[in-house]
Amino acid sequence: MIVVMQYTATEDNIKKVIERLESEGFSTHLSQGVSRTIIGAIGDRTLIPGLAIEAMAGVEKVVPILHPYKLVSREFQEENSTIQLDKLVIGGKDIHVIAGPCAVESREQIIETAQAVKAAGATMLRGGAFKPRTSPYSFQGLQEEGLRLLAEAREETCLPVVTECMDVESLSIVSEFADIVQVGARNMQNFNLLKKLGTIEKPVILKRGMSSTIEEWLLAAEYIMASGNPRIILCERGIRTFENYTRNTLDLSAVPAAKNLSHLPVIVDPSHGTGRWQLVAPMSRAAVAAGADGLLIEVHLNPSEALSDGPQSLTLENFTSLIGELAVIAPVLNRQLAAACRD
Repeated sequence: MIVVMQYTATEDNIKKVIERLESEGFSTHLSQGVSRTIIGAIGDRTLIPGLAIEAMAGVEKVVPILHPYKLVSREFQEENSTIQLDKLVIGGKDIHVIAGPCAVESREQIIETAQAVKAAGATMLRGGAFKPRTSPYSFQGLQEEGLRLLAEAREETCLPVVTECMDVESLSIVSEFADIVQVGARNMQNFNLLKKLGTIEKPVILKRGMSSTIEEWLLAAEYIMASGNPRIILCERGIRTFENYTRNTLDLSAVPAAKNLSHLPVIVDPSHGTGRWQLVAPMSRAAVAAGADGLLIEVHLNPSEALSDGPQSLTLENFTSLIGELAVIAPVLNRQLAAACRD
């Protein structure tokens, strides 16, 4: 349930409500907005009637949460969540473009790509060090060496690094090098990993599973937030349907749906969502029009020689052209492309 405090409620009023709830076995989460303070209470509502809480000083009302996910819901927090990363704000007016290769292949490749995507307008660098692949014989990534090369590319460009963590065992080293930890589609319901991600202070990009409903996606985010980390970015990356022309079916309706149901920022991965570079630009434009807070785009300086996902990677020329198109679309929606960091 949600306890909505009166705007005149004192800190002592809030403290006593939290103490009462926790004494009855509820876990509590405090959300202090501009005009309202809300206390989310997770537990068995039969243990303490809502009317008993409503009678306490400073309480305006008690509202039951109807969705199975609690903390990520709009019922718990009406205002959009924003995530601060140095001087960047994700989930506000700015639209962020996270770009880079599917996989880190060499020092020269990742540093040259980082410099190029920054010059074109990207605000963050993506790159896989640990690569979950369908075939055990495919390139699995440079692993720890890849993480070190990403960190070196960050030093060269000041772009924050986004990279994927595949399991609990590798989380400590990934979070040591990454600015944002990505959870891939195959790990969206790796509940042990999700719980562990709740204990770190880094933001987390949570990709939607390839066969997951929006509710399951939000419940996965709930695992992370319930474990203590509210800095979550949802990422729609396409779902598996009967269609096989595209790699996945990019569900852009999930963007406004997720933003209607949840206060978390939502970004889109049109590269994995389509699997075809020719479709990345039009679906990127559509994602921004649908309300996405950012894009996760694969860019390779020579896609024909990429060790993974070459067919869905944009060339630098195509990426630069796309940034120009997005810069025109964003103001129509009263938004703007975020500016890259300065060295």
